[in-house]
Amino acid sequence: MKKLGIMLMCALMMVSFTACGGSATSDTKEAEKKLDKVRLGEVTHSVFYAPQYAAISLGFFADEGIEIELSNLGGADKVMSALLSNQIDIGFCGPEASIYVYNEGREDYPEVFAQMTKRDGSFLVGKEKPDTFDWNQLKGKTVIPGRKGGVPYMTFEYLLKEKRLDPANDLNLDDSIQFSLMAGAFSGSDAEYVTLFEPTASMIEQENKGYILASIGQESGEIPYTAYCAKKSYIGKNEDLVQRFTNAIYKGLKWVNENSAEEVAKVIADSFPDSDVTLLTTVVQRYKDIDSWKVEPVLEQTAFDKLQTVMESAGELSTKAPYDKVVNNKFANAVLGK
Repeated sequence: MKKLGIMLMCALMMVSFTACGGSATSDTKEAEKKLDKVRLGEVTHSVFYAPQYAAISLGFFADEGIEIELSNLGGADKVMSALLSNQIDIGFCGPEASIYVYNEGREDYPEVFAQMTKRDGSFLVGKEKPDTFDWNQLKGKTVIPGRKGGVPYMTFEYLLKEKRLDPANDLNLDDSIQFSLMAGAFSGSDAEYVTLFEPTASMIEQENKGYILASIGQESGEIPYTAYCAKKSYIGKNEDLVQRFTNAIYKGLKWVNENSAEEVAKVIADSFPDSDVTLLTTVVQRYKDIDSWKVEPVLEQTAFDKLQTVMESAGELSTKAPYDKVVNNKFANAVLGK
């Protein structure tokens, strides 16, 4: 009997441990289920957005209880279309898209709540490499600058005017090419120049199909180039989620700004399977050299005002949008303890 009692006790303990094990597994699965999915649509897939990919790779979003479903939509207009039709939750594109929608009078317009990049991330690529590059060399030439009305196009046009070139008469700006097809169009057409993001610009150079001649962002100065936005209704219903999202972006910005180009390249490598770490290191360093990323994700009014000045100069804005309506710094300030 004593032996039987011991056996029964052992059996009960095994059941207990098995139950505990099952409960732990169940708890783990339950924890995984608790991750809030965010459908994030990006304007393009570029090393220019390294802080975002670092935040994904290093688990900063997961730490905040967020699972990112990322899609490359190929243009700010497409990001905004997807956002307004509820195909995505958060858009990542130029703030100009939110300004356009606000000025249309839409009640549930998108608010910009976190800024990532503070200057143009594209580079001028030419088919020939002169001993010394001068902007006057663009006179009489064809340039593929992106979609008219988008920040890349407007910033480039603004820069041309700063260089005392007339965008309408001194050169031909071919804005008929979709954003995602610009590199291919440049290689297969008679266009002498194109503006490209990285790593595409460096890949074109590697293939001897073109040469990087200048940084548009370095030449044109600071501007709120790419930021996160969501519809007012989404933000109102999901304030905690938007805060956690902003926290993760801030961690990504901080990490990329504080670590070497090589370390950043290794961390974001999985996001760029067609590029090796050596190339990615070069590209990240290039973006570090021109001071591409915000330190704090707040979109300041002076930067917002400059963006609208650029839009006015391009003939794309007749009425300025109010800063305190389009920009919502509540979450960016909170992450900074303000």
